[in-house]
Amino acid sequence: MCNMMKRTRPKKHFYARTVLLIAFLAAAVMLGSMMLHKYLARHQTPQGPVLPKPAGTVPVTLFFSATDGSGFIREAREIEGSCSTDISPCIRAILEELANGPLGDLAATIPQNSTFRSIQIQGDTAVIDLDTTLVEGLPNGSSAEMTAAYSMVNTVTFNFPAIKKVQFLVEGRNVATLAGHLQLDKPLEPDFQMEKDQDNSSIDGSPASPAAITAPGGTDK
Repeated sequence: MCNMMKRTRPKKHFYARTVLLIAFLAAAVMLGSMMLHKYLARHQTPQGPVLPKPAGTVPVTLFFSATDGSGFIREAREIEGSCSTDISPCIRAILEELANGPLGDLAATIPQNSTFRSIQIQGDTAVIDLDTTLVEGLPNGSSAEMTAAYSMVNTVTFNFPAIKKVQFLVEGRNVATLAGHLQLDKPLEPDFQMEKDQDNSSIDGSPASPAAITAPGGTDK
């Protein structure tokens, strides 16, 4: 009996020491974790609120008139937004930028208060519905009418190579002309032969490659 008691006591002491050791290690880990958390909280640079990323910009090319009316001259510009999903809003933004007029020593081609009611993409054709403000704001004469129409056509087709033609509507209706001269019963193709270089000399009618904006078609109203 005595021998059995002697053998049992060492085992009890061993188990007790093991439990104490585990408890000590657990307490040490918890204490160390708390101290590390306090250290990081004290030395870590506080983060400010997450701000939205600024909207991207898209480089575009606009076709304005030479001051003597002898042809078109390109002007580079940037518009806010993205043209990666639907090009209709991008076409609207580009035409509105065209209506804002040139930044350099060039002449405007369409009235500043021009309104574009809707823009639809039908295959390789952009159908642009104009408000009467653009038509009524054009100066008299065939030259002003042709300049207005082809500045829009060249600008749209140059920036969007998938668009080959532009059909103009006025207040949702097909029109024979904008101001009685240029026939608009069919879509207009671009005419880059009307373009001049910065020194006002004619350049090759083949357009240089723009920062091509290609995307699925759509409707913008």
